[in-house]
Amino acid sequence: MLIRSRNLYSAALPVQEAANEIAYGDERVKPEEIKKLDAYFKRTLNPQMVVKARPRKNDSAEVYLGEEFLGVIYIDDEDGDRSYNFSMAILDVDL
Repeated sequence: MLIRSRNLYSAALPVQEAANEIAYGDERVKPEEIKKLDAYFKRTLNPQMVVKARPRKNDSAEVYLGEEFLGVIYIDDEDGDRSYNFSMAILDVDL
């Protein structure tokens, strides 16, 4: 059984490994990208913002203002030009 993931093939990987290979592919957030994103958010929005690697996922990063979680940064690497999407949910109780 072959599993296709962005021109990479692997034979009979365990289910979790196969899921990780398909989900992450080239869309891993590298430590140097986290540093650049952190500097960008500090410079552009607020010096107290912090971008951190996610504990159990490597396809995105988390954004905090101090200790408060604000949202997630996802990578868009589909067209060959890498970009970042910041997603922030605002609950009505927070308004």
